[in-house]
Amino acid sequence: MKHAASPMALQAENLSVSLGQGRRLHPVLNHVDVAIHAGRWTSIVGPNGAGKSTLLRALAGLLPLQRGHVQLLGKDLTTWLSRARAQTLAWLAQGGASDMGADDLLVRDVVMLGRLPHQGWLSPPSPKDLAVVEAALKKTHAWPWRDRPFGALSGGERQRVLLARLLAVQAEVLLMDEPLANLDPPHQADWIDLVRDQVAEGGTVVSVLHEISMALLADDLIVMREGQVIYAGPAHQPEAHEAISAVFDHRLRIHSLGDRWVALPQ
Repeated sequence: MKHAASPMALQAENLSVSLGQGRRLHPVLNHVDVAIHAGRWTSIVGPNGAGKSTLLRALAGLLPLQRGHVQLLGKDLTTWLSRARAQTLAWLAQGGASDMGADDLLVRDVVMLGRLPHQGWLSPPSPKDLAVVEAALKKTHAWPWRDRPFGALSGGERQRVLLARLLAVQAEVLLMDEPLANLDPPHQADWIDLVRDQVAEGGTVVSVLHEISMALLADDLIVMREGQVIYAGPAHQPEAHEAISAVFDHRLRIHSLGDRWVALPQ
């Protein structure tokens, strides 16, 4: 199979994570093993509370682990220097537009934040930084708003600017939590094109998606339920479709529609 001999972009072994405080800690991930193949798009799906976002945050190194470890490109995540890691792995949070505190920044300045891992301390943007920001804004069709305040944009417009900021990092591995939030169908299709371009250039994309039919366009799927991985492998396999149906209590069925798969209610 195409990905069988490909290197691992991310690999996690025996991951266990609990969230909460003090005695109110609640286990969310339970001894999870995952392998994300480099140069592919992997989507994580499952019902609410399955642990999808927690797994993505753990892979990004944003959560303390009770057990297990994560490797980025074959090297333990905790041993990476922060600057090198920020250049290699970039993160788009769920609802990222609401907690940035960037409403007064111009759109171009928000996207320039993606260049920080490549800049010296207090260094002004280089010509390359400016060119990368322009290209990222044009890829997400946000260039016309470059001089508007971020806070003046709609939810969907903000999401496209945040996607541009993510692209501006030029990281080898991109992690996205609900990247289609607030995007209308044409811009969801644009996002698919962005992901495919990233993979075609050798990059790796991992996304958490609620839109199952969109997730089925990925190369690989991770299907989760109750903090555990039920299936991990190619998205086109019958086992993947059976796992999706099972974790949603058989209320979804995967159907073939031309050259793609769609999820429809039973």
